[in-house]
Formats: sequence, C-alpha cells, structure tokens
Amino acid sequence: MNKVHFKQLISFYKPYRWLFGADLLCSVTAAGIALAVPLGVRYMADTLLSAGSPAFSQVLWTGLILVALTLVQALCAYFYDYQGHYLGAKIERDMRAQMFRHCQRLSFRYYDEHTVGDLMSRITNDSLSLAEFFHHVPEDLLVFGLKFVGAAVILLGVHWPTTLIILAFLPFMLAYTLYFNRKMGAAMERSRESMGRINAQAEDSLSGIRVVQSFVGEAVEEEKFGRQNQRFLEDRRISYQSEARLYTGIDTFAALIPIAVVVFGGLAILRGSMALGDLLLFLLYIGYFTGPIQGLVNTSRLLQEGRTSFRRYRELMETPPGIQDEPSPIKPEKIDGKLQFCQVGFGYGQGGEVFRNLNLTVEAGEYVALVGASGVGKTTLCSLIPRFYEPRQGRLLLDGIPVEKLPLRTLRENVGVVQQDVYLFTGTVAENIAYGRPGASREEIVEAARQAGAHEFIQKLPGGYDADIGPHGVRLSGGQQQRLSIARVFLKDPPILIFDEATSALDSGSEQIVQRSLERLAQRRTTFVIAHRLSTVRKAGRILVLDGNGICEQGTHQELMDLDGVYAGLYQASCVF
Repeated sequence: MNKVHFKQLISFYKPYRWLFGADLLCSVTAAGIALAVPLGVRYMADTLLSAGSPAFSQVLWTGLILVALTLVQALCAYFYDYQGHYLGAKIERDMRAQMFRHCQRLSFRYYDEHTVGDLMSRITNDSLSLAEFFHHVPEDLLVFGLKFVGAAVILLGVHWPTTLIILAFLPFMLAYTLYFNRKMGAAMERSRESMGRINAQAEDSLSGIRVVQSFVGEAVEEEKFGRQNQRFLEDRRISYQSEARLYTGIDTFAALIPIAVVVFGGLAILRGSMALGDLLLFLLYIGYFTGPIQGLVNTSRLLQEGRTSFRRYRELMETPPGIQDEPSPIKPEKIDGKLQFCQVGFGYGQGGEVFRNLNLTVEAGEYVALVGASGVGKTTLCSLIPRFYEPRQGRLLLDGIPVEKLPLRTLRENVGVVQQDVYLFTGTVAENIAYGRPGASREEIVEAARQAGAHEFIQKLPGGYDADIGPHGVRLSGGQQQRLSIARVFLKDPPILIFDEATSALDSGSEQIVQRSLERLAQRRTTFVIAHRLSTVRKAGRILVLDGNGICEQGTHQELMDLDGVYAGLYQASCVF
C-alpha cells in the first residue's frame, strides 16, 4: 500500500477522530491495567503473604485496589468493544454510501462490461470486511504491542535469563506467521473474487426466473451456479487449510513456552537465582507474550481481508465515470429541443461501428419516428441524446450547444425516456409515477396517469394509487407496467421525449389512448418514437428509416410509401403480420 492509499485509508477515521481517540485510550488503559494486576498479585505473594504475621488490612486493601482496577478495565473493555464496533459500522456505512453513489454515476458502458452481482459483493461483503478492519486492526496492534513490550520490560527486570528464553521463541513464531499469512491472504483474495462471481451468477439467474421456468431451464441454471459454488468451496478450502496450519503452529508454540518457563524457572529456583513469586509472575505474564502472537493470527486475517477489500474498493472508486461534466459547463436558461447530429459515429466496445458519419437535424417540437430492422442503431441513436453513451466521432448539439458542454443533470432533466425494457421500483403506484418529478402533488400524479391511459386500471387496484406493486412491479401485467412508466415521463414533462417501443405491450384499446395522449404532448415537445409496429408512426411529422449504413430514407408516411423503398417493404411486411 503506497502513501496515497494509506492517507486515503486514514481519512475515514477523520469524521470520528474523537470517538477513535477515546476507543484507543480505553484500549491502552485496559492493557495497562492488565499489566499492573500481576504485579499486584506478586506484591501480595512476596511482600505480604511471605511475612510472618501479614497485616489483614494490607491484604484487604491490596485486594480491593485490584478489584477496582479490574472494574475499570471491564468498563474500558465494554467501551472499546461496543463503541469500537460502532465506529467500524459508521465507517462501513460511509464507504458503502460512497460506493453506491459512485456506482450510480458510472456510465452504461461500464454496466455493459461488469456484472451487478460483483458490484453488490463489493458494496456488501467488502464493506463489512473493512468495518472489522477499521475497528480491530489499529486497536489490536496497539494493545498487543503495549502488552508485549510492557511484559518484556517487567520480566527482564525480574529475571532476564528466563525472559531471553521466552523471547527466543518469537523469531520462529513470527517467521511461521508471516509465511502462512501470505498463503492465507492469497487464498482469501481468490475467495472474495469467487463470491463476486457467485453473486453475479445468482443475480443473473434469479433476475431471469420467468425465462428460466418458461424454458424449463432450472437444471441448466443449477449447473452454472453449482460450478461457481464448487469453485468458491475449493478457494475456501485452501484458505481454511492455510488458516488451520497457522493457528495450529502458533498454538503449539504457545503451549511450549509455559513448559520452558516452568523447566528453566524451576532450575533457577533450585539454584537460588529466582524466587517462587517470580516464577508465579512469569506464568501470569506468559499470556502477554503468547497472546499477542496468537492474536496476531486473527489480526493478520482481518488485515488480509481488509487489504483485499480495500483494493477492490479502490478499484471501483478509481474507475472514473465514463461520462462527466466539463470543468466549466454551459447552463442555458431554457431548453427548446433542437438536435443536430454532425458526422456522428458509434460502436460498442471493441465491436464494429453501429453507424458512422451520421448527419441529422431535428427541429424543436418535431415529431420524429425511427424505424428499421433490429440492430441498425435506433435505440443507440436515441441513447446518445441524454449521453448514456458517447459517440466515437462527431458531435451532437442541443440548441446549438454541444451536449458534452451541458451539465449532465440539466441535460437529463430535459430528456424523458420510456425504455423498451420497463423497470419499476418496489413501492406504490404513486411513488413510481412520482419518480418522474419528486414532490409532485397527488393531483399531478393522477393527471399524468390519465394521460398515459393508466388511471382506470389503477382505480381498480386494492388501494388505488397507494397499492404496493411488489418488486419490479410483479403484481402488474406487462401492459400495466408499461403505462406506469409512460405516466412517469408524462409527469416529468420534459422538452425532449424518447419512446423506445413504448406501446409494445399494450392492447389495441390502451395503445390508442396512449397514442392520442402522446400526439397531444408531442405538439410542443421534440419527440423520438422508435417502433417496429409501423401503424403507430403513420402520423409522425418525419419518419427516419435506418439501415446498416445510417439513415437511408426519410419523409412522411405517404412520401415513403410513394418512394416504394425500404420503408414501404417494412410497412407491407408488418401489415401481413
């Protein structure tokens, strides 16, 4: 981890520096008391109990002091255990919020190349590992270090030969720990990546559960999930094997140290160089030598998990949004809706171009329909308007201003999109319609539903506009879902509208209602309508026909029929079906 990343890591403590300081202070206090208690026991054993007639009050007062110190230690332990974990949870919340906020800013292109399941793993599992890291690692390193150094200094003063025998174990324990710690870290990193793949596979299969069941594909999906699950199990097996070897070895070293102390301490007593109370003190302090090393095993695990999770966090956060505002964007007072495509070319990823050198001018308020075979770029062309994607070449102007010079929020606030794949959020009917304009009144929501032809079926739902539509609107039919998505855009009422197969799931009656509403709205809005059902675009002011090379024909319905070209062929074919 370089200096920049270390500073970034430390910065998460800054909002909670007082709580973090109090947590460390309580940890140090508890560790200090833990070091002092054995000295009190030794004092009672050597000074008081070895005397011929020990004073009862001295023994009692010494015991009371030790009890008081133990109570203070318990209060400190309670504070750093409770507040320390709470501190980690706060940082976890902050990091999770940052990742979620950043994910919402990433472009469509990023989501074309990455799975939602992996992002969910980073937001949930990785942030939880980092919470444990932020709480335990600094605290454990400080406490273990204080106990180890304190015990070493005290015991060196009591009987340095026996202390050196104990310390002789430490290089071997440290080397053993570092060796298996590296193996465990590598295995944990593979496990974390495997968990991301499991989440991605589960998200992919369960999101398409209707397709899975309709094609009786349960066995196929179980096989794909089982393959990822087995891979994760193997990665975890290797991780647990390294962890078991590490714990077993350290526990063995920890068991050998007391034996060495008793043997060499007993010999020292026989030679008269050590008192029995000193041997008792050594045995009481043994835990302060072995404990930090044993605790370091768990700390190293947290450190490895935290390092892996922090790397994945940085990897996500350092991915720049593909589409961003310019440093000094232009903020127009009003958007009219005139669009100009100038020598525009576009292609997905490393694939070939969808279109190139496309030139098109759409006047403000014009009603334009886009037709053509699947894959010729109708949806892609419209996706460039709100900058869901950036063209490879050329420029797109809105009211004479390059769209990249407009604030992204301003641009998208002025573009309303009803996409081919309807997406509704878990919640009520009213909440989903109001997504088009948060804070809209109930009257405005109802009016938008009327325009979209949705008011009638909404009234019949249990609860009406307050009816819960379930996850992704599963309690509604496809046509009902689509009408709600249309109502959402009607409520937004932007100067530019994009309807991508917006009426494809409607019956003929509902389609006519929506079509009439759309035509009324389009009288004062720049409107793009993408449709395979060509009967729905006959009244468009201009119809653009796209093929593999761009726009091959344009004109009104009658003009294109008279031309007897591509459009006429498509229209006649659609009438047959």
